[in-house]
Amino acid sequence: MTLDRKLVAELKAIVGADHVRTEAGDVEPYARDATPVFRAVPDAVVWPAETEQVAAVLRLATERRVPVVPRGAGSNLCAATVPERGGIVLVLTRMDRVLEISPGELLARVEAGVPTSVLADAAAAQGLLYAPDPGSRTVSTVGGNVATCAGGLRGLKYGVTRNYVLGTTAVLPTGEVIHTGGRLWKDVAGYDLTRLLTGSEGTLGVLTELTVALLPMPATTNTGVAYFGSLADAGRAVDAIIGDGIVPATLEFLDAKCIGAVEEYANLGLRLDAGALLLFGDDGPEDVVDRNLGRIGEQCTDSGALEVTLAENIARSEALLTARRCALPALSRLGTLTLLEDATVPRPRLAAMVDRIDEIADRHEVPMATFGHAGDGNLHPTCVVDQRDEAAIHRAHEAFGDVFAAAIEMDGTITGEHGVGAAKLPYLEARLGADQMALLRRIKAAFDPAGILNPGKLGS
Repeated sequence: MTLDRKLVAELKAIVGADHVRTEAGDVEPYARDATPVFRAVPDAVVWPAETEQVAAVLRLATERRVPVVPRGAGSNLCAATVPERGGIVLVLTRMDRVLEISPGELLARVEAGVPTSVLADAAAAQGLLYAPDPGSRTVSTVGGNVATCAGGLRGLKYGVTRNYVLGTTAVLPTGEVIHTGGRLWKDVAGYDLTRLLTGSEGTLGVLTELTVALLPMPATTNTGVAYFGSLADAGRAVDAIIGDGIVPATLEFLDAKCIGAVEEYANLGLRLDAGALLLFGDDGPEDVVDRNLGRIGEQCTDSGALEVTLAENIARSEALLTARRCALPALSRLGTLTLLEDATVPRPRLAAMVDRIDEIADRHEVPMATFGHAGDGNLHPTCVVDQRDEAAIHRAHEAFGDVFAAAIEMDGTITGEHGVGAAKLPYLEARLGADQMALLRRIKAAFDPAGILNPGKLGS
């Protein structure tokens, strides 16, 4: 698709000439997001500054039948913001104001382009916690987190992004501005459109403002690490911890391949003879944290841990968290193309799923390491290959297809937190079934009768 001069002029009249780009060199960076392999070049990139501008762009796009792909920082890992059918990429990063922090109501209002870490810091300055903490939190935007229902390391205890979205301002593809939810924890008036828009990946409306819930900042935090001979032993420890009535703030795992890559990358003093590492942490009153970490350590020891260590100070605690947060960059050093995926199984099947992933990787002859969120069964199998080796890339994608099938077979899902986008769309019907897919298409048609918003994704 090529946009005519009249349409480009109208876009410039809406947002200002400096905030519309159509030259090849200017639009090329927006042909991709953080998802490898996927690429499609947009015809224009537009940066609105306010909700009214978004509405005007969408009205124009619907009238002219031009695709529009909303985008925040482009840090998603499912090709959700790749403009597969060209058109306009609508970048919301100019809308970056923290509008309000209300300690009395435990909420914040922000524009969609606010980076997640900026919201978290603004809340912390008022003694409050914004609990969602995706791995991309320093660059990702709140609007993008809501659009993909992002997860994070604190998901077991605190939940994911959808648990904190109280209200939205959203622009429909036809230009209407709606306000869903609001400032209330309890509000059951009508269909829950706030939940429907959360995780809709920019296919139903463009989120421009969010009202999110905050919590009191925990008094203290601490972290520990347990090493195991196998991931099966680590899985038994996880079951024992939860069975003991403890819901830690952090419960993460690395397999042996990840441990080696992280240690080579960050020199944290990790044990290289371990088959698995379990990172655990908690927050709250100091005596409660000390008691819970002590009990977790006991459960790990009883489950066959080779070693259990608690962080002796804040610096060491942060270093241990770094071991988990740097798993992806550490693995990425092993090749020129990193394919990171996301599947979830019921927690008791975590170890069995990792064994299946290893078997699948061996069968397809691709290197694969796995890390993830042990507390909620969310795994991130990661394959690192040579970007010039098309055969290896093909085998990796075939392997991931088998991984998703195995997750569904174990009563799991094809994505726990990354989203569907273009990357997971081929596997979605296997997870939802034909009837649910048809319902998604009907919902999409009700919101977007012209089909202009992020076409080729959910509901298309």
